Amino acid sequence: MKLLTHNMLTSHVKGVTKGYPLLIKATEVKVSEVEFNPNFVSRMIPKLEWSALVQAADGLGHLQDLPAELVTDYENNEDFLRKVHRVLLEVEVLEGCLQCPESGREFPISRGVPNMLLNEDEA
Repeated sequence: MKLLTHNMLTSHVKGVTKGYPLLIKATEVKVSEVEFNPNFVSRMIPKLEWSALVQAADGLGHLQDLPAELVTDYENNEDFLRKVHRVLLEVEVLEGCLQCPESGREFPISRGVPNMLLNEDEA
């Protein structure tokens, strides 16, 4: 699971009002080089919850000098876009789980795929 995906997932367990951001408990993380596409990264940044991205990257030990606050004029800052690209697209959680911050419910990650399916009594 790439951190781009993580940034968009939330817990939908019945009764949960604060199911975002999910906490990552990783047992295996892989970093793979992906071709840099500054236009894609620039278009994705406004869709991100920046603080959740920074928290996830830091928790995995891959913050890579990513600033706590989103920089202005990021579209023209290639160094910044490369850092965001690395965190969003190159860092991947292969094994572990995501945990709902409110209920503590864990969603397994296996071979890079998070299983967000709920049990019948949780929906």
